[in-house]
Amino acid sequence: MKLKLTLALALLCGSLVASAQKYRAIITTDSGRIELVLFDKTPQHRDNFVKLAKKHFYDGTLFHRIIPNFMIQGGDPDSKGAPKDKMLGNGDVGYRIPAEFVDEYYHKQGALAAARDNNPDKSSSGCQFYIVTGKTFTDAELDAGEKRAGRKFTAAQREFYKTTGGSPHLDGNYTVYGEVIKGMDVALKLQNVKRNRSDRPNEDQVIRKLRVKKKFLFFWI
Repeated sequence: MKLKLTLALALLCGSLVASAQKYRAIITTDSGRIELVLFDKTPQHRDNFVKLAKKHFYDGTLFHRIIPNFMIQGGDPDSKGAPKDKMLGNGDVGYRIPAEFVDEYYHKQGALAAARDNNPDKSSSGCQFYIVTGKTFTDAELDAGEKRAGRKFTAAQREFYKTTGGSPHLDGNYTVYGEVIKGMDVALKLQNVKRNRSDRPNEDQVIRKLRVKKKFLFFWI
């Protein structure tokens, strides 16, 4: 009963957080649509994502890196119309976004986070992002992860990682700035497409369009 109550509270809190945010984003792919909420507590990442989406920057780019039980990554401008043999993942917009780590946002399944290189400040790519698909973890695995990272999971985070899953080893290293609120089945479908040794899908997984909506009173426009 306690476990069920803890998980129910975590899901309720997640729903309330999602409904309170100012922006949503809709990614349209050939496999379906993924709808996300962008977090107001990570304003620099949110505003940059909104800016690029309004410019239709992401239209025609690929989910160029896909790893089952981990994540699907997109946003590389070099992926637009890229030949099948081209290595992808290094495209950028010429700037980084300072890290915005918020303890309540973690790498649960469905989290939207910013990719980055190995810069010491953990600043984010100005355009590349990923959606966590993840896997479930045992208490022992989470305990070991806490020791390695020197940080503790909350009770709600622990239960989510155990029951629904995610990628907890990324917490505190990459900025989470949104989450999927509809279409997680599409992301889970995408993670299982066949791919090459560089984790690029054999068949292009194109972002046909990416649009944002802003909340006005009780409406999304």
